[in-house]
Amino acid sequence: MSGTPATPEAYLARLPDVQRRTLSNLRGEIRAYLPEAEECMSYGMPGFRQGRMVAGYAAFKHHMGYYPHSGGIVSQMTELLSDWKTSKSGVLFTPETPLPRDILHRLIDLRLAEIAAMPPTPKGH
Repeated sequence: MSGTPATPEAYLARLPDVQRRTLSNLRGEIRAYLPEAEECMSYGMPGFRQGRMVAGYAAFKHHMGYYPHSGGIVSQMTELLSDWKTSKSGVLFTPETPLPRDILHRLIDLRLAEIAAMPPTPKGH
């Protein structure tokens, strides 16, 4: 496996079955919640953009991660995310402990509210 995959499909195709199924489910959940969002690759991971990046996901050797592309979202949900390992920028999970729909939706809603409060992105960026 050389190079960075160019599409979310190519990224998922490289994964072991269990991770592919888990992240495909997450992807479908995000797509259903953000039907207007554009799927893309950002920072080497698949994600969804609505003007700015809203959500991303990635697989690693022993876990997977959900990334709101913001350093301020995860810290707003410390109590709700107490069953998962978190960092400033993401939530780590396994196939046995995926993110529940309500928590995923809350993470997305917080990011959308954060984006709405930002000044518009200058054209050409």
